[in-house]
Amino acid sequence: MAESLAAWSDFNVAMVGATAALAGLLIVAMSVNISAILDSTALPARAAAAIGTLTLAIVVGAIGLAPAQPAWAHGLEVLAAFLVVLGLELHAIRLIVAEPDRPAGERGVKLVAGVLPLVPFAAGAALLLGGVPVAGLAWLAVGCVLAIVGGIMFSWVALVEVLR
Repeated sequence: MAESLAAWSDFNVAMVGATAALAGLLIVAMSVNISAILDSTALPARAAAAIGTLTLAIVVGAIGLAPAQPAWAHGLEVLAAFLVVLGLELHAIRLIVAEPDRPAGERGVKLVAGVLPLVPFAAGAALLLGGVPVAGLAWLAVGCVLAIVGGIMFSWVALVEVLR
């Protein structure tokens, strides 16, 4: 596993920095329109899930930098962090589905945008736990990139869409 992780070292360093910066910017973006966000039924939960997903990417990158870690331990750590964020996302899903004043298509986009980044993290954790570190690390990388895309999308929502 050490050889596999060493190959991802630069990627993990870049992801930890990028996702930490984006998480901070997202919190600032939310503070600009916090009243409008809090007036919404689902936006506070969506915000928590978006920050949680970015934090998951930070955690994945950080534990990927830990030396001499067996694949199963890495997978277990990713799985534990994933389950916490999954709880946040499930709460957001429940509130999004309950928004009767929103068209089904709009709710569907919100659901996909929240869930899509989590799928690769689950796959990566499962592959690491199953002893397939090369594929597991690749899936985790996909999850980190999708977390950034999702974080940028929600930043737009927090800055602009809440005012429409």
